Amino acid sequence: MRLADLRYLSAYLVPACVAAGLVLRGPWVWLTPLFVFGLVPLLELLFPPRTITSHAPATAGAPHHPFFDWLLYLCVPLHVGLLVWYLAVLTRGPLAGAEVAGLVVSMGICGGSLGINVAHELGHRSRGYEQRLAQVLLASSWYLHFFIEHNRGHHRHVATPQDPATSRFNEPFWQFLPRALGGELQSAWHLEAERLRRATLPVWSGQNQLLRFQVAQLAAAVGVGLVFGWTGLLAWAGAALVGAVLFQLVNYVEHYGLLRQRTATGSYERVQPHHSWNSEHAVGRILLYELTRHSDHHYLASRPYHTLRHQPASPQMPTGYPGMMLLAAVPPLWFKVMNRRVPTAE
Repeated sequence: MRLADLRYLSAYLVPACVAAGLVLRGPWVWLTPLFVFGLVPLLELLFPPRTITSHAPATAGAPHHPFFDWLLYLCVPLHVGLLVWYLAVLTRGPLAGAEVAGLVVSMGICGGSLGINVAHELGHRSRGYEQRLAQVLLASSWYLHFFIEHNRGHHRHVATPQDPATSRFNEPFWQFLPRALGGELQSAWHLEAERLRRATLPVWSGQNQLLRFQVAQLAAAVGVGLVFGWTGLLAWAGAALVGAVLFQLVNYVEHYGLLRQRTATGSYERVQPHHSWNSEHAVGRILLYELTRHSDHHYLASRPYHTLRHQPASPQMPTGYPGMMLLAAVPPLWFKVMNRRVPTAE
């Protein structure tokens, strides 16, 4: 570990902004979206990434190091604690409509980055307690089906028409969004049903992990409703929805228009670096725990975030993920910027 590796602590700026909004209220409730989708894209435009000529990992540390692991582990109590605090503030204090909206958006941003994104990293780990932590984070965002679908579905079908999380060329984000949300849940059901049939177990049973996940999420919703009432339940649902939309924006930009070719046998070629959009813009890389080095993640999904490498053959986006997410939300602008960059769009 080097002194420079302390830069990953800056990922905690997102929950810190949420906490500031919860304490200070007023216009401060909008600090999180202004930071993530205002300051960060501006910095990434002003300071483009340096030219990378090596295949070196993001850090020089060991593949498993307590510092990098605990940065993820601490996200779990931090995110759950913020969620409980957020529910208490929204249900027990008088707030203006703009304050409510700002807090819902802020908590949703935290759910997308600290919740689903960190759960994505932990869910690829082999140690059981890390996978349990991933499930806690996903449950806090009503997104537990992702645990099944992503590892067993997305990584198998990415950059093919069979993957609901791969956006198609000329497909607007707002058309992709319902297809991805519904398709991921449907894929998770089929994957779990297939697993149970191979094991000669009934699909509708306690052995079905997806059903257990839904029961756990329902129980959590009942608990929130009992403690915080309908207002708290709606506040949680609103933040979860924002987080899911933001995460689908990430999905949209990661593989837009990139397709694997079929081989002579009819199967698809192996996933290659040119099947994922990447960004070396430093601020977004750190805030998303190196998710923007997405090609290397698909090359070896178990590789810890801090050891992901730059892949020279990967297509590069003109700016970082936060800025590209904003662009994707406006389809005409997205198509104008990105369609000419898609390698297969000839």
